[in-house]
Amino acid sequence: MAKRRVIGIGETILDIIFQKDQPTAAVPGGSVFNGLVSLARLGVDTTLVTEVGDDRVGKQILSYIEENQINTDYITQYPERQSPLSLAYLNDSNDAEYTFYKDYPNQRLTGDFPKFTKHDIVVFGSYYALNSVLRERMIDFLEAAQKADAIIYYDPNFRSNHLGEALKLTPEIMENLEYADIVRGSDEDFMNMWSLEDAEKIYTDKVAFYCKNLIITQGGKGPILQTNHFNEHFKVKPIEVVSSIGAGDNFNAGIIYGLIQQNIYKEEIDDLSVEEWEKIVAHGAALSAEVCLHLSNSVSKEWANNYIK
Repeated sequence: MAKRRVIGIGETILDIIFQKDQPTAAVPGGSVFNGLVSLARLGVDTTLVTEVGDDRVGKQILSYIEENQINTDYITQYPERQSPLSLAYLNDSNDAEYTFYKDYPNQRLTGDFPKFTKHDIVVFGSYYALNSVLRERMIDFLEAAQKADAIIYYDPNFRSNHLGEALKLTPEIMENLEYADIVRGSDEDFMNMWSLEDAEKIYTDKVAFYCKNLIITQGGKGPILQTNHFNEHFKVKPIEVVSSIGAGDNFNAGIIYGLIQQNIYKEEIDDLSVEEWEKIVAHGAALSAEVCLHLSNSVSKEWANNYIK
């Protein structure tokens, strides 16, 4: 049996986490990156397509990626540039508000992309997947993945700081939906993009024409799954949240891990049963819950080792 591989494309950043206005942790992060680290710790073959500066932060990020055994062959390192930083301020509910600092060149993602196969699962999302500077290269990446019949997983991760651009970015969002086999977003994402909160309306009015499988996560209220055959609400166990940073990213990782565990391929996704989805979503909920219990962006190595067993 061919080994499955997860290929992610997205921003890599150093997250400096603040509690009560004091820095308490600094960890490499990024929406796609956080999930790939967890998958790598679960023994999944992972490849990251990203970009960093050649500064001390960039070296720290690259060292962390290598330490977690993620393939670095497709990482672009920009000379004389500083790597991006994110200041994440945790509020009283331990949800984060972000401030970003970036220093990118005009020409970006200039390196090669992996050669895709039907055994691959590709994950993309966030503003990185909408950015006009990167758009042409992003389309090249998605076209190649689609042509190879890889599963494509899209997380819009549309933050409130881009609210003013929501209307302007609609064509790019819809194009991303069209490439995707599974779309997973939080209830906040869809509110920010389309001012919609009803799951059925989000699916029927915005998503179903382009992609048949939509998962909406709602924190402790549990995820809602909408497909062309059924809709289902899954309950989750209540937990004491330390930090919600990485919760959605690790839910994505869990869904992808579930697809691999169930040996699901692209041609089967649109016809999965409720029972099959239930097993897949359980992995998403487990990884998401684990990452909320500490200040890391990914599941711990110890937890991952136990989970595999």
